[in-house]
Amino acid sequence: MKAAVLREVGKPLQIEDVQISKPKSREVLVRTVAAGVCHSDVHFANGSYPYPLPAIMGHESSGIVEMVGSDVTSVKPGDHVITCLSAFCGHCEHCLTGHMARCQSDEVQRKPEEEFRLTQANNPMFQFLNLSSFAEQMLIHEHALVKVRDDMPMDRAALIGCGVTTGVGAVINTAKVEPGSTVAVIGCGGVGLSAINGAAIAGAGRIIAVDMHPSKLELAKVFGATDVVNAGEVDPVEAVIDMTNGGVHYSFEAIGMKVTAEQSFKMLRSGGVATVIGMIPVGTNIELHGADLLAERSIQGSIMGSNRFPVDMPRFVEFYMQGKLHLDELISSHIKLEDVNTAMKTLESGKLAREVIMFD
Repeated sequence: MKAAVLREVGKPLQIEDVQISKPKSREVLVRTVAAGVCHSDVHFANGSYPYPLPAIMGHESSGIVEMVGSDVTSVKPGDHVITCLSAFCGHCEHCLTGHMARCQSDEVQRKPEEEFRLTQANNPMFQFLNLSSFAEQMLIHEHALVKVRDDMPMDRAALIGCGVTTGVGAVINTAKVEPGSTVAVIGCGGVGLSAINGAAIAGAGRIIAVDMHPSKLELAKVFGATDVVNAGEVDPVEAVIDMTNGGVHYSFEAIGMKVTAEQSFKMLRSGGVATVIGMIPVGTNIELHGADLLAERSIQGSIMGSNRFPVDMPRFVEFYMQGKLHLDELISSHIKLEDVNTAMKTLESGKLAREVIMFD
């Protein structure tokens, strides 16, 4: 099968022929239909987050089940599915307390002594984040996917596999935004726009979008933003505090930078909660004014929207089908696998929300 392989940090992905194994116990072979090009792919490709190489990239995808291994009960051949990088074991402390996105069990991967799922000329290829969806097929644990209704458009479904769940989930699951509250979202890429959409679904009374690109701020209004702040023209912290008479109840950082993470905390009112969604590079520290903690302001992280994806993703599909979740507007273009490097460069520029690789 064809796949986009990262062999060296900072270098373009290479389209290569690779071999994929047959499903064993609890494994599912999926024919990839669509894969979103996500900023997390860029973070790993440029070395901000180390990963073993060579690896087949990609982690935001949808597809159709082709074959299942023994003991698989959740899906069957022909099912339409969304994949999720936060594969879970189902019985560790995190899973049993409802925090499946935190599960770090290696049970969802093959044992070191077993045949690799992905190989090339008998040499192992590393699977990226339990998925490797920049490929014509995926071989994954059954706890890394969920069945969805057949009439859900597959390109839209792919976005739910990471960016949408990360953004909407951070609002609903991690921060638990209350109806009528004030919200600020810093960064209006795919994740930030999804957080804005999630805040609207949660019933936030005022949603302030912060970005430096006027086109993204206009798009944010489509997703539910009631106000916008151009951080290239004004100090976003001062602007948000002034607009809300003291700061917001909830803020969300959806870029992954030291300065914006600190801004998300500074724009809170007393008792406010800042949630950092963006992937701040390894080795980066953020600084807070200690006295601000006396006002019961707090800052927290969110991994993949604190998802319970077997439950959350079908619900998000229903939100889309009901017109509440805006996925059509997230897709800037459909591309081929061979265009993946251009898409990643475009994503780094910060000008587009999502390009989606289509395999059919």
